[in-house]
Formats: sequence, structure tokens, C-alpha cells
Amino acid sequence: MKSYGDVMKGWCIKNVGISLVLTQMLFVSTQATATEVVNVYSARKEALIKPLLDQFTAQTGIVTKLVTAKADALLKRLELEGSATPADIFITTDAGRLQRAKEAKVLQAISSELLQAVIPAHLRDTNNQWFGLSQRSRVIFYADDRVSVNELSTYEDLVNPKWKGRICIRSSSNIYNQSLIASMIVANGEEAAETWAKGLVANFARPPSGGDTDQIRAAAAGVCDIAIANTYYFGRLVKSDKPEDQEVVSRLKVFWPNQADNQRGAHMNVSGIGVTAYSKHKNNATKLVEFLVSEESQQWYGDVNNEYPVVAGVPMSGTLKDFGGFKKDTLELSLLGKNNRAAVEIMDRAGWK
Repeated sequence: MKSYGDVMKGWCIKNVGISLVLTQMLFVSTQATATEVVNVYSARKEALIKPLLDQFTAQTGIVTKLVTAKADALLKRLELEGSATPADIFITTDAGRLQRAKEAKVLQAISSELLQAVIPAHLRDTNNQWFGLSQRSRVIFYADDRVSVNELSTYEDLVNPKWKGRICIRSSSNIYNQSLIASMIVANGEEAAETWAKGLVANFARPPSGGDTDQIRAAAAGVCDIAIANTYYFGRLVKSDKPEDQEVVSRLKVFWPNQADNQRGAHMNVSGIGVTAYSKHKNNATKLVEFLVSEESQQWYGDVNNEYPVVAGVPMSGTLKDFGGFKKDTLELSLLGKNNRAAVEIMDRAGWK
């Protein structure tokens, strides 16, 4: 796998005239005027984005103004504000939400040879309206005192009757679960995905309740034997200094599904970013997107939020290294959003509350 430096070197050799400009734009402070700003609507918590925005300002002189709120509320706000919106950037989690923003026509395409060079095609919109910033995987966490690793294999096998009353997962209203079902639709077809959803529901240990961390804690407490959750939630517990969190971590292990050579790999998703349709500062917004995929930004974000970089060769955090290597599903993530409606309908018919 090529390193970030190798990717950038190859890109610059082919684009000598542009590379000097990009180097200045990404890594050297400019003589920006006080009116040079970029307004950010972020569904990510302030602590997970503000330090990077401050660093961007320090390097470019472009002032960032941040608004944080829930993802759906920000999307609705963008729709209602229309051309009057002050927002230049929209940051949210999950390819399903990014696709909703595209379908709501609140994003616009941007042209950036840098973004196309360093972000793999399956981790960005086919029309360049949104771009992945970090990756997470939705996998299995199992209690190794009650589950043998040899019992585990694929997502599909979770409908096996041996798992009856042993699985914890959050509700069907959660976008992460909707995208997991959408990936099953792409991999196996709608009929098979619905059969799988019904089988999974039949194996629930309890009615869905709480977030991903609650599922992980329930598995550690013996409410269930396995939990399905995003990797970064477990990473937060690993890095916690609370004894009760360390107790949870000590009781569970990570399992990567669908790892055989002829299988697709572990389900992946992203947090992502797009320039708004009515951005008043499109050039500054594009510079910010490019800054957030620099090696420095990618590594900082992974260290802070335990997510995988989207740029090849960027070192992952020590916590993630300890989870071990694994085969990733390279599904085109825009398909998760395109199949979201079908996924929700399947979950409803399956009785997934």
C-alpha cells in the first residue's frame, strides 16, 4: 500500500504547476483579510472538530465559524435556509446521511484534483458532492468467556439459531444499522436482506435500547453474548481511565466478520463533508476540505476519535492497531444512501423496533 507521501509525490510530479499552489494553501499561512471566513455546520461534537478548525485558521488565516447540532436538525436547517444559509460546509456521520443531504440538494460539487488523488473513489460521492473524512467499521464484540472465536464467521451467520437470545444491537431508527442493512441489500439482494433482518430480530437478547456503548456494556454484563457496534465506541472505552470501562474492555474482544478470501470484508462507513449548495465562500470551503485530508489532520482525528483514516498510508492510532488488521468492504458508499429507503422498509417488515 502506498504511503500518503508516495501518493502526494506521484500526484505532484504529474501536476507540477499546481502543486506549489496547493502546498502553500495547505501548509503555509496566507495573508488573509478579515473578511476571509468559512462557516461550518457540524454534526460532530465541537471537541472533535474545533481543534482542527483552529489549526486551519493558524495555517491559512481563514477564520472559521462553527455551529454544532444533531445531524438531522442541521440538514433540516440547511433546507429551510435555502440560499440565505450562512453555511459553507456541512459535516456529518454516515454515508446514508451524506446521501440524504445530496438528495435534498443542499450540497454542490467541487473540483479538487487533490481530493480525487488521495481519497479512494468508493469513499466519496460519484459527483464530488461529499467526501469521506474518516472511516469506522460496524463489527461484532463478543464475550470470550461465553463465545468461542471459532463460532463466529460472517454477518450472515448471525441468523443461525445458535445465537437465539444472544445478540444486542440498537434500534432500527439508527442510521448505522440502516446502512448495515443497505450493505446487505447490495451484497445479497433485497429478498435475502429481509430474510436476514427477520432472522437477526429473532435472535435479539432484548428489545433494542440505547446507543452503541450500551450494547457493548450489555454484552460485558451478560445481558447478551455479542454486540454489534461501531469500532470507535469500543476505542473510547479502551482509552477511558474509569475502572468500570476497563472492566468492560477486559470482558470483550473484537471480531471482524466476512474475512475469507471470497467474502466482502467488514462493513465500513465514514464521517464526511460537503460544500453547501449556496456557499458564499466556496474557495475557502474547498481549502478546508483539502486541509482535513492532510496527513496531520487525518492522524489527529484518528488519535482523538479512534477512527480509521481515509487516506492510504496515514498511521492509525495505537488503539486501532491493537484491534488487529482486517479486510475492509470496499463497497461504493453512495450505495448505502441510495438503498436507505429499502433498508428502512425491510427493518419495519422484520419487526425491528
